[in-house]
Amino acid sequence: MSRDPQLGVYIHWPWCLSKCPYCDFNSQAIDPKDIDQEGWRKSLLAELAHCLGATDRARIGSVFFGGGTPSLIDPASIAAILELLSKHRPISKQLEVTLEANPGTIDAKRLDHFRQAGVNRVSLGMQALDDQALKQLGRSHDTKAALKALDLIRKRFERVSIDLIYGRPGQSLNSWQDELTKALGLGLDHYSLYQLTYESSTPLGRAALEGRIKPLDGDSEADFFAMTQDQMGAAIRCAYEISNYASKSAYCRHNLDIWRGGTYLGVGPGAHGREPRDGQIHATERLADPLAWAKQVAAKGHGYKTCEPLLPGERAQELILLGLRLTEGIDRARFARQSGFDLAEVINPLAVQRMAADGYIQQDCTSLRTTPQGRQLLDSVVRILLSESL
Repeated sequence: MSRDPQLGVYIHWPWCLSKCPYCDFNSQAIDPKDIDQEGWRKSLLAELAHCLGATDRARIGSVFFGGGTPSLIDPASIAAILELLSKHRPISKQLEVTLEANPGTIDAKRLDHFRQAGVNRVSLGMQALDDQALKQLGRSHDTKAALKALDLIRKRFERVSIDLIYGRPGQSLNSWQDELTKALGLGLDHYSLYQLTYESSTPLGRAALEGRIKPLDGDSEADFFAMTQDQMGAAIRCAYEISNYASKSAYCRHNLDIWRGGTYLGVGPGAHGREPRDGQIHATERLADPLAWAKQVAAKGHGYKTCEPLLPGERAQELILLGLRLTEGIDRARFARQSGFDLAEVINPLAVQRMAADGYIQQDCTSLRTTPQGRQLLDSVVRILLSESL
């Protein structure tokens, strides 16, 4: 397996054109004309500078602009953030700079400016290739607009991914198979395919709790997941993580480094991070409210809500939860370097035997990994593996 990852940087942009009924991310709807782009650039730069001054020096391997809808950000802010990073840290020659984008917030000129600013990878939130489904998900674009946006992006960027959501209310397995076939027909190297979750804090989640819509049952979820794995694998877009499928050269390096236990700075309202400070990993969380965050940044130079060192046992358990999301699993040598524990010290040996016999995990002298069946039931598998451990 590869060497330990470099330092990543995650920039959270909280603004969207509208709030989707399934979304529980830290985002708020706003008219783009009301965004104080200069003020947000100043705040993000101030907090990033504070982070760089407080953390251990390391080479920057990736920058990820997430949200929200980061394609609403002024490209000049992206250029300024990358310039600040280059002044304070060594930068990887293969620096990956990802921008999440939504159809309807981009055009050819804007994309040109993003590319000139330093973006070299775009993740487009299409969410569906069916107009009725897009309405159901509260999206403001239709399929035609999404495909037009994708075409504009592909003419300017080599590394492109799309997001799709499956397991929608009333969706049949056959219709999802047809939708996947259309998606694969686009010939992309990376697809993020998420099974819809019904969070209680969202309108869609409340509708499910009140019986106004019916989520998939467990057996149907399993069928959707298995069919997705099979169809993507047949197209040589294999799962490298529970919800991410790609040819090997197209993996999202930023997310892969995090799943491998890499450290990263989380900047912006509600952003989480794993910051290296004096050789110890600190778990960080920013204030979620954008205005409260900006006010604290102006007063203190940062928007921290919490910044606490991870205890060794906490770090070990986190590495297990993250690593088992990956098809490659947990590299035993890397785990020992990052946690200070041998993997066998942390997981329940009887649970390992049982999970392996039941076909949920596989292991050898170099790694421990979940099977596709195990990844589908990951929360339960991890809970059992960690029972009566640290």
